[in-house]
Amino acid sequence: MKAFTRVFSVMKGGLLLLMLLFSQSSLAHQMSTSYLSVHLDKYGQIQGDWQVRFFDINQVVPIDDNQDGELAWGELQAHQIAIVDYLRSSLTISREQDCPLSFNPTQQVDQHFSEGYLVSSFQAECDSPGVLTINYQAFFNIDTDHKVITTIATPDHQYTRVISNDNPIILINLAESQFSDTFTEYVYQGVIHIWKGTDHILFLLALLLTCVLVREQQKWHAIDKPKQIFKDTAWIITAFTLAHSVTLTATALGLINFSSHWVELGIALSVLFAALNNVWPIVLRLGWITFAFGLLHGMGFAGVLGELGLPENQKLLAILAFNVGVEIGQLAILALVLPVLMFLRHTLWYRHWGMQLGSIAIGLMAIQWSVERF
Repeated sequence: MKAFTRVFSVMKGGLLLLMLLFSQSSLAHQMSTSYLSVHLDKYGQIQGDWQVRFFDINQVVPIDDNQDGELAWGELQAHQIAIVDYLRSSLTISREQDCPLSFNPTQQVDQHFSEGYLVSSFQAECDSPGVLTINYQAFFNIDTDHKVITTIATPDHQYTRVISNDNPIILINLAESQFSDTFTEYVYQGVIHIWKGTDHILFLLALLLTCVLVREQQKWHAIDKPKQIFKDTAWIITAFTLAHSVTLTATALGLINFSSHWVELGIALSVLFAALNNVWPIVLRLGWITFAFGLLHGMGFAGVLGELGLPENQKLLAILAFNVGVEIGQLAILALVLPVLMFLRHTLWYRHWGMQLGSIAIGLMAIQWSVERF
């Protein structure tokens, strides 16, 4: 009885977690992101562009005067001075001493992932020697998950870094190419993306739910030998890894290019299929199916990598590092989930109800994503 109570508590906690993810699922790919480009020539002249979301700007400098939920060009122009003042106060670039930024009065607009962005250009003189320091303090007070994709270009090297609330100041030694820093940065971003990509996590979870079970005589039975569980799990994870590594690399290098709209819809449908296949099994050997769906997920990963940007002289390194990060994040999830499922596999409740309820919860989220992305 105590064992059943423990199992029920574990599954109840899992279902509550799934419900929480469901409530946040529509935000899975809608992060607050800015884009900062800094070009430094050999004479110390800086030319830069800073792209910020209309939504983020409106949170700190209210510009939607008529409160209609739409930002018109006239409203942006009317608040241009306030916007520039905020941007200037939130960004500092220095090399041993401050390099005062001068923002252009003329602004432009751009778009990323169907969201409007305001583009502000700036200039500065920064001919001092030493490490280039960028101190960014915008928007963190309204969104601690805000990220800044930062590209620094010099005549000799190009660097890509991600500024966040936990790391608002970056230092770049312009005399070094910093391969190790680039590798570390992209590994980190790969890990973070798989952990924040709810659809990718739930696809893996849907596959793992039955890795500890075998289907015989139209019923699910526990696999007794742990060795067999590890073998089956390794085959599925390997198929998924190989597939998404191929398309991630090919897409990032521009060898293939599919519409992100249909890729995201395909990912949602892959989660739905994996979940429903647990409840009404059609495919029992998931290796090749996992490989096929992994190709879609790889293109989804590549979309995030494209938003991060690839340093021109370190493209392959950045792609490799991001791939490594995705695998590390994926293995961390596996290390947490598989021992729990191995513990639960011998319980009647899990075989008859727990796995199915978990799959249905995942399927409901996938249906919501499919409707939103259609």
